Amino acid sequence: MKCPVVVAKPWKSQTASSSDSQPVAKVVLSLDPRKPDDPSSMQFTMEMAGSEIGNMPKSYALNMFKDFVPMSVFSETTQGRVAMEGKVEHKFDMKPHEQNLEEYGRLCRERTNKSMIKNRQIQVIDNDRGVHMRPMPGMVGLISSNTKEKKKTTPVKQPEMKRTRRDRGELEDIMFKLFERQPNWALKQLVQETDQPAQFLKEILNELCVYNKRGSNQGTYELKPEYKKSVDDTAAE
Repeated sequence: MKCPVVVAKPWKSQTASSSDSQPVAKVVLSLDPRKPDDPSSMQFTMEMAGSEIGNMPKSYALNMFKDFVPMSVFSETTQGRVAMEGKVEHKFDMKPHEQNLEEYGRLCRERTNKSMIKNRQIQVIDNDRGVHMRPMPGMVGLISSNTKEKKKTTPVKQPEMKRTRRDRGELEDIMFKLFERQPNWALKQLVQETDQPAQFLKEILNELCVYNKRGSNQGTYELKPEYKKSVDDTAAE
């Protein structure tokens, strides 16, 4: 049986508080004697028992259905044994009886009004100087300084300077002079020496040099053999 919350709560509290099994309601079956075999002629009404139910409606209509998902009733003993007690053959939906619709509507309005009441309270502070909101002298040591330390330790990345490209021929002459000084250069070193964009330097290096992927000079550039010879001849002159 599907019942409203206003009915289920008193039932649960009553069964939990009382050790004796007291009736919580009674079901009245009304049947038309002229149509004893017609299921639609049967009318079920549930009348609540007890005087402690307050302003809750006392009478409810029960709509019976047979078309629902098959269900069964099980029981479990203290030893953990489970047994099937029976099958559910009828389903009932409770709704307030026509005689109690006005009373039920009043109950719903009261419940809605209670849910709209805000529990928050606004307190006006007489002292508007902010003394209560700022840390007192004894509380200074309690303030965590982790955020400040993190800010200090985080290195600030400097914006990369935009370098202007030189003339290609002029840059090639500078590169040859650098390779006269030493045979192997890393890209980072060449960027610092020439003050040129790394991508532009790579284009020149791909034409003039060989990149060492392994060995003692791994990660550096050196001139191609044909350019090495011209550099050596120039140095000899």
